[in-house]
This record gives sequence, C-alpha cells and structure tokens, in this order.
Amino acid sequence: MAQKEVRKTPSQIRFDTIYNTIRQHICLGHYPPGAALFEAELAEEFKVSRTPVRRVLTRLESEGLIESRHGAGTFVTSIDFEALAEAYQFRMALAALAGELSPRRPDAAFLERMEGLLAECEAEKRAGSLERFGLLNMTFSQMCFQLIGNGPLRRISEQLYFLTSRIMLKLTPPDKLEPEFDFFILEIREVLAALRIGDMPAFGYIRRAHLSMNVSRLMLYKQEQG
Repeated sequence: MAQKEVRKTPSQIRFDTIYNTIRQHICLGHYPPGAALFEAELAEEFKVSRTPVRRVLTRLESEGLIESRHGAGTFVTSIDFEALAEAYQFRMALAALAGELSPRRPDAAFLERMEGLLAECEAEKRAGSLERFGLLNMTFSQMCFQLIGNGPLRRISEQLYFLTSRIMLKLTPPDKLEPEFDFFILEIREVLAALRIGDMPAFGYIRRAHLSMNVSRLMLYKQEQG
C-alpha cells in the first residue's frame, strides 16, 4: 500500500492536531451535545493564537459537529437519531464502494498493525470501558479509510463516521458492551481475512454488512430505552 508522502507545514500540523483532538473529544463525549466551545479557552489549551482555532471550528461546523448561534456562541450539535440514521444508511452504501473504487491493497506492515489492534480488542473485551471501545473503533475505522483510494469517497466516509459515531456511545447500555466488543472483534477478523488474500470487494461488503448490523442493534437499544 505505497502512498506518496506529503510533507506538511508546521501550520498544517498544528491545524491537524487541534482539529483531530477537538473532533475526538466531541465524538467520545468529552464535549457533550450542547457544550459551549470558546475560542479563547481552546487557544490557551493548545498554546496557539485564536486564528487556527477559529479555522478548526469553521471546519467542524461544516461537518455538522458544532454550530454557531448568532449572539450566543459555538456549541456541540445535538444527537438527532432519526437524522443520523439516514447518515448511517449513506455510510452503508459508501462502504461497499470502498472496495471497488481504486482501493489500496494493504502491505505487510498495515496487516501487522491491524492484527495488533485485534489482539488489543481481545485483551480489552472484559475490562474495557465504553470510551476505550470508542477509541479502538475509531482507530480501526481510520485504518479502513486509508484503504480507500478514491479521494472524495474517503473524505465523505470519514466525515460521516465521525458524525454518527456518537450514537453508538450514547445508546449502548453498559451491559451490552461486552457483546459489542464481540461484534467488533468479529468484524476485524473478517476484514483481516479479506485483506490477507487481497479481496478488496469483499472488504467493502464486510464493512457494509457490519454497519447494517450496527444500525439494527442501535435501533433495538433505542427501543429498549424508550
């Protein structure tokens, strides 16, 4: 999976660091729905001026994770299950395309990293927290995005993942965490099996099937919670 290395400027690295950190905090619930985000406080936290923070917030707003309210400030968006369920359906359609539109075949180093992630998930299964589950899922998903060779497809798939990932952490009951780890471990194993033989279409359809099952389980959790 040879990729051309692109050198980033210090300002690009700084932007990516701030962007990825805030996005992760939103998706893991560190910044819950409705939480206010203040440019000055974030600039102080990251030891930067307010300009790069403002650019990051603008991008996060365009991706639907935050919203600006005139005269009030910037806030993390609420979780609308019905609206995000539609985004999940779109993710399912795109997942199958990931294995068909110029997919990148993984090299040995990539497969080794995914095998390491699988071992980590198996070790975390019984004692892991919901946040730890979210972090491991985020790592796996971002690895899968690296295999998408089509640029627009990769960007949209990643954006939709982070937009919908909060649903899983919000709706999964504590007593369902271990079964969720079982489903997640099964997905990694099946993806690895396809990648080891270079079957990229199968990789896409496996991802789609597991997304479909994720949505079905979330709907059940939502019904149980009223």
